[in-house]
Amino acid sequence: MLGSIFTPKKSLYPPEKTFLKLLRHILGFIPRNRELYQLALVHKSISFNIFKNLSINNERLEYLGDAILDAIVAEHLFNRFPDKDEGFLTQMRSKIVNRENLNHIAIKLGIPNIIKSKLNSENHKSIYGDALEALIGALYLDKGFKITRNIVLERIIQNHINLSKLQDTESDFKSRIIEWGQKNKKDVSFTNFEEQNDNNTVFISHLVIVDEIIGRGVGSSKKEAEQNAAKQALKFIEE
Repeated sequence: MLGSIFTPKKSLYPPEKTFLKLLRHILGFIPRNRELYQLALVHKSISFNIFKNLSINNERLEYLGDAILDAIVAEHLFNRFPDKDEGFLTQMRSKIVNRENLNHIAIKLGIPNIIKSKLNSENHKSIYGDALEALIGALYLDKGFKITRNIVLERIIQNHINLSKLQDTESDFKSRIIEWGQKNKKDVSFTNFEEQNDNNTVFISHLVIVDEIIGRGVGSSKKEAEQNAAKQALKFIEE
């Protein structure tokens, strides 16, 4: 499919043998349309332009995979917890699809071994979770929603997510710090800005309580940065 649009640089693609082994490990099969899945592992830091406004990287697949994963997890939780309200389901979905959790799963699956990127993985670990979402996007385009849902649930969620344990973990630190501020009559606010680092946008958030910076967070999105800032602030307050 992609071959009709562009002639890809072979250097962008992961080693064939390792790549096919990973796909079989994650998906349970080796697809025929390999270029689509290879593209899911090309980070924007190593992309190249084929037309004036068209670059070859995994961002579009990541966008699609993010939406598909949200839908799969939402449906799964809806059926798994018939007696829980919307707030509980939303928090559980957030815990499953948050960047830290997806990065952890992607590392366990072996994605760092074949992703193509110029970034320092120590400072940009979100690229692994992004690539996992891009793979899900590629799977959806190749096989449709039903097969994608079955593979994600059976080979990713069930193998790498412990729902019982996840219920006991805290992930929405921003809501907690806002509730703390309301209870203690303290003004809680966030100051956000962006920085360019290695051709990648990094979001930085400062959590301010009564004109004093209490927490600082960094992330690949504004939401992630604010959660990290709130987490640091809560730790400071509790200590």
